[in-house]
Amino acid sequence: MSKKQVTTILVLVLVCAAILIFPLMTIRDSEFGGADGAAEELIAQVDPDYEPWAESIVELPGGETESLLFCLQTALGAVVIGFGFGYLVARKKFRGEEAA
Repeated sequence: MSKKQVTTILVLVLVCAAILIFPLMTIRDSEFGGADGAAEELIAQVDPDYEPWAESIVELPGGETESLLFCLQTALGAVVIGFGFGYLVARKKFRGEEAA
């Protein structure tokens, strides 16, 4: 890797860290809830007698199971994106070697 690429990667990692850390340090006493909870609260305000017409197929035993599934989904997405970027970089590298 060239020095320019290493510098670019370090800058991008620092930007990602800043995006992660800044809200956690500046927003005090807040709850980071999901969109499902916010939608449920809004529906309850608009129509208190609303009855959901569909239910979850599988009831998860707790919040930690939901967090685990979300983390697995995130990891799978990261693997797919990482594989895609790796493929693109390798393809570019090998095309350059064939032309030489």
